[in-house]
Amino acid sequence: MTSVVEPFTPTPTASSSNPRRVAYFYDPDVGNYVYYLGHPMKPHRIRMAHNLIVNYGLCDDIDETGESEGSRSVNDPIVQEYAEGDGERAKTERLTGSRGKSMQVFRPRRADRGDMTKFHSDEYIELLEKVTPETAEYLTGGGVRCLIGEDCPAFEGLFEFCSISAGGTIAAAETLNSGAADITINWAGGLHHAKKTEASGFCYVNDIVLGILELLRIHPRVLYIDVDVHHGDGVEEAFYTTDRVMTASFHRFGEFFPGTGDVRDIGMKRGKGYSINVPLRDGIRDDSFHSIFKPIINSIIEHYQPGAIVLQMGADSLAGDKLGGFNLTLQGHAECARFVKAFGLPVMMLGGGGYTTKNVARAWTYETAVMCGKELDENLPYNQYMEYYGPRYKLEVLSNNTDDHNHPEYLDAIKRSVLHNLKNLPHAPSAGMQRAPQPLGKELGLKNGEALDPEDEVEIRLRSER
Repeated sequence: MTSVVEPFTPTPTASSSNPRRVAYFYDPDVGNYVYYLGHPMKPHRIRMAHNLIVNYGLCDDIDETGESEGSRSVNDPIVQEYAEGDGERAKTERLTGSRGKSMQVFRPRRADRGDMTKFHSDEYIELLEKVTPETAEYLTGGGVRCLIGEDCPAFEGLFEFCSISAGGTIAAAETLNSGAADITINWAGGLHHAKKTEASGFCYVNDIVLGILELLRIHPRVLYIDVDVHHGDGVEEAFYTTDRVMTASFHRFGEFFPGTGDVRDIGMKRGKGYSINVPLRDGIRDDSFHSIFKPIINSIIEHYQPGAIVLQMGADSLAGDKLGGFNLTLQGHAECARFVKAFGLPVMMLGGGGYTTKNVARAWTYETAVMCGKELDENLPYNQYMEYYGPRYKLEVLSNNTDDHNHPEYLDAIKRSVLHNLKNLPHAPSAGMQRAPQPLGKELGLKNGEALDPEDEVEIRLRSER
């Protein structure tokens, strides 16, 4: 009997009577960095996506001056926000106005060395702080240590770029932990290849691992889902021996970077069975992708019962990507976010790959709207990068005539293997949890991470005695 892949049915939009609270993190400096001329990774794509998000009206109030990021303002007023109990560490700048709009936009605190070394080695982060294009040859031992090959060059502002990416994801995780939002978004994050002591695949600091470590302070189990065209090897490796994080990667497999992610790679020791890999072939389309994505994710969430989900939405799985090989449309890619959102769990959504910049901006704008429960006009609004989107100027990424080499029989075999492994795992593995300690600053009597002026302390005491 021949298997048939049914057309995927879009997940119904959640009722507007019970909207999810969305927090969006963006640092205006993120688009300033350049790996080198001709490098496929372009941080500028994050600025393009943000500009489109703003001009679709997802970032609140209209700015009549037309300054800042397009025709709408996201920088005024700047309000200091603190997550309750997290002190200075969670400080962000709120960039938009009233609550109850589509979402709130924050400029996160940039990650420092202490944040990064919660996963990465001290020596590696010290090198990232010091390295420059001029000193790279000496500090990396001729390109054989930490920064290897041309994928991960030592460019100007490298450490600052890493601090922006990691800081946004850590702030997104802290916001979920505090209960201040149900969904958090950081398109500057999602750099899933970075290892503990080594950069890899355009990724230097693994912000995803840092964000998951923060989530594990509150949640006994975290599910990581990766729909980037490349295998999420750095995140899988970090949690390969634990059952507190389940990783599920849907990626192109074969003669393709990084060459890992076989369906038989399932973890080891206590983490055996908690690494799920779905190796796919070239040219996969929406129908084929969701015929395996939806049943696997549904079974994982039913069986594993995660407290929070981290969703890496690498846009290099879209049709026409310069380094990809998949054939997903804008709607097919965004359906992953819509489907995950429908479970009603806390979600942290991150960026990742994506090397056709105009399509990356389209995808991340559309997926931001999905999480906000908004429908967007297919005709793009005027924005700062309008010339990139010609000749149609539409919010669309169309499939092409690439052959889909993922035959139904192959997808069924992969699905059976994954679901069989899931059945052999204990249901919702327990974890010994205790109340998260208060920040040191609060224990020492500091307010928002800073010592009070002695005169202020006297005045506060006098007021309390009146």
